Amino acid sequence: MDTPFDVSTGSFSPTMCRATNRRKLVHVIVAILIGCEIGFWLLLGLGLACRYLWKRRRLSTALLLCVPLLDVVLLAAAVIDMRGGATADLRHGLAAAYLAYSIVFGHRTMRWADARFHHRFAGGPPPWKPPAGGPARTRYEWAFWLKMLLAYGISCLILFGLIWLVNDPSRTKALVDFMLNLLKVPLIALIWPVSYTLWPKKDEPARQ
Repeated sequence: MDTPFDVSTGSFSPTMCRATNRRKLVHVIVAILIGCEIGFWLLLGLGLACRYLWKRRRLSTALLLCVPLLDVVLLAAAVIDMRGGATADLRHGLAAAYLAYSIVFGHRTMRWADARFHHRFAGGPPPWKPPAGGPARTRYEWAFWLKMLLAYGISCLILFGLIWLVNDPSRTKALVDFMLNLLKVPLIALIWPVSYTLWPKKDEPARQ
């Protein structure tokens, strides 16, 4: 195992110390990424519990407002890591993708969870469901796909920002590769709106 202590000179090597510190920062990025995902659901769950179970609406609002702060923490960690001399890899790409997902789908996910929590624990109305078929379902699929495309675009903007900030192609090539690979997600997802456009399902008749 590599250590910052250089046996040949009997002293600590600055180069090896920097390499060790960078490896530690990489692990920190992974930990923050995982922590942000866990923190999102934890804050969301606590916020909804305060609202519907414990009737603490002010506390609920405060907890839910803290959710976007997780994105700020993750972005700051990625920037600090790259500015510290790290070479970009998959972790930085995933951090950008997570940020983009939070920006585009975060509020939607919170509304989805709110509706189900309200229905399950507070006697609220049944959660909304997307149209089963017909033109309404086709519009729904296209709208959802456009949001995925927007999330991809925001991911690219974040990654281009990191590339510009570092200004060293040898350290940011992985970010360009990540953008190209991430493009597969909206391209594959395009199957659903196209299929509903070409072969639309019949709308189910309303039950009496």
